[in-house]
Amino acid sequence: MKKIGMTTTIPVEAVFAAGCIPVDLNNIFINSTDPEELVTVAEYDGYPRSACGWIKGMYSIAAARLGVYGPGGIDALVAVVEGDCTQTQAMVETLKESGMEVIPFSYPYGRNRHLLELQINQLIDRLGTTYEDALRSKSRLDDIRRKVRKLDDLTWQKNVVSSFDNHYYQICCSDFNGDYQAFERDVDARLSQALSEGHVADDRLRLGYIGVPTIFTDFYDVIEDMGVRVVFNEVQRQFAMPYETSDLIEQYSIYTYPYDVYARIEDISREVERRGIRGLIHYTQSFCFRQIQDLIMRKHVDVPILTIEGDSPTPLDARTRVRIESFIEMLA
Repeated sequence: MKKIGMTTTIPVEAVFAAGCIPVDLNNIFINSTDPEELVTVAEYDGYPRSACGWIKGMYSIAAARLGVYGPGGIDALVAVVEGDCTQTQAMVETLKESGMEVIPFSYPYGRNRHLLELQINQLIDRLGTTYEDALRSKSRLDDIRRKVRKLDDLTWQKNVVSSFDNHYYQICCSDFNGDYQAFERDVDARLSQALSEGHVADDRLRLGYIGVPTIFTDFYDVIEDMGVRVVFNEVQRQFAMPYETSDLIEQYSIYTYPYDVYARIEDISREVERRGIRGLIHYTQSFCFRQIQDLIMRKHVDVPILTIEGDSPTPLDARTRVRIESFIEMLA
């Protein structure tokens, strides 16, 4: 079975329908034994200091320089060249130089449904499957997504799922850890454990996390050690496709992450009110264009927002810890 790398969430239904194994390079990078070394490898190969840390990590994984995933471990790479990181195109061009097969994919600006349909059909054709098979794959994956959605509900309704677990199970829905059946068994076990706990009384301060998944390696542990809970992970929840739809094109047109900021603001504002969230931590990646969107977020979201910035895969630095502590004290 071919292993298809991904630079972010794509219509993964097409990958499974083609009999291939999806591999989210972000997850492989951040969960590797030494992600910081992967950043160093990319810089050694010539990537600038100002390049995104996620881009450098994914480059090193795809190039298989350290044997973290294994030489030749990825047969092709689906690269989202519109609707995600602006540096992805340059990264895949460096990988092409090494002979990597690259399959470009775009989320068209403005959510143009016709253009999105063309992109999804091109991906399906390139992988050698059919739209009908992709729809059947969607139906199977949606069963798992509903279970992950239940874990999300139990996070803020019953207080029986931790901040990290809420993040983890939703972010894994980008590629279902390459094996949706094994992942479903993992979800079932966690769901069974959570349901057995019933309802836990918890008056800790409720926070929301918005922005791309953090590159800090201990963020959720630190947050819970400070006596608060993250009951909403914005982008991770979007990776899990939280809206019910039977149509593949519709599913990826209402997915908020790759399009304009205003749909994200609507989603965030709705969940802030629904979940009783007192404040938001907005994570921005160094040198990322999405830092600019923080200006718009602050104008339209009606709860206090603390913006933090990360660069490399390291534990939270002392300055950021102090800023989070001060934010929590102010909310309390």
